[in-house]
Amino acid sequence: MQPIDPTKKTALAELLNRPLSIGGKPVASRLWLAPMAGLSHVAYREVLNEYGGCGLMFTEMCGAKSVPTENPRVSSVFRWREEELPHLVCQIAGANPEQLVPAARRVEEAGFFGIDINMGCTVSGIVKKNAGAALLKDPAAALRAAEAVRNAVSIPVFIKFRTGWTPDVTPAVKLARQFEDAGVDCLVFHPRVAPDKRTRPPIREHIRAIAEAVSIPVFGNGDIITPEDCLDMLETTGCTGVSVGRMAMARPWLFREWTTDYTPPETCFRDYALRLAEALDHHYDPSRARRRYRLFTIYFAANFTFGHSLQSKFLKAKTMDEIRNVARNDVKIDMQLAKRPNMTLYNI
Repeated sequence: MQPIDPTKKTALAELLNRPLSIGGKPVASRLWLAPMAGLSHVAYREVLNEYGGCGLMFTEMCGAKSVPTENPRVSSVFRWREEELPHLVCQIAGANPEQLVPAARRVEEAGFFGIDINMGCTVSGIVKKNAGAALLKDPAAALRAAEAVRNAVSIPVFIKFRTGWTPDVTPAVKLARQFEDAGVDCLVFHPRVAPDKRTRPPIREHIRAIAEAVSIPVFGNGDIITPEDCLDMLETTGCTGVSVGRMAMARPWLFREWTTDYTPPETCFRDYALRLAEALDHHYDPSRARRRYRLFTIYFAANFTFGHSLQSKFLKAKTMDEIRNVARNDVKIDMQLAKRPNMTLYNI
């Protein structure tokens, strides 16, 4: 990727570093880590935190039914480091207040910055349980969920949602206003229709429609690959800030790079590949650590013009030691970078 124009870089940093508070709590920047199943786990967040620049981090999606009795020492998703709690939001997915309220209370007791209700996930297993994006099919149920969680906790309440199940953004705009009236503190909006998943580009005009409809903060999300993408979203939609997902897995230093004058060193990709392996080894058993590293390679390989060969070597590794050997020997300083990383090019 080409370096951003210095004038645009300065403009972006100024926008992202504007003072902001959510629910009366200050937030360090307006550039956030999006919740991602299998990716925004405790090991990755530890590495991300070392780079800095991220205003808030969101956990993986946690099942609301499991959270009240979940043991963080053994849970694969409801797990955290105490030092990250002041800037960590826990995302939960549930179908109704009976599931969501006990989970929300547990999240508050644990000391999280806030709680995020997932109303955007389109995975069939979640939708079949009437959670995630399924709640958008029944706006009354979505509103009851928001009201119940808001009344149950005192920490900031976030809602991650999307355009809905049809291209008409009007129902989402109406729901956004109702969420605000219910006391929700912040909305994170993904401007795609649920059935599309990622087959079509996000419609950023929908972010503007949501942002103009409410007075609470609205963060935009979707296909933020370059700093120019981030600046364009901020300037054209009027959103409060930006939530970055898959590109943050490819380059975790982007939060610091886009909010300061930081330039990553030549060894940044190798350093990152090795550091994530170390963090996964620390937080998970070898089997789970390897599975999570394999998932990470989808986005890491997208950094490079010929990422297929590198990913293939990672996927052939049978142990974390072998993974480290690939990172050490095959992630080279002079590898050709993709002009625009394609986050859908690879799989496992």
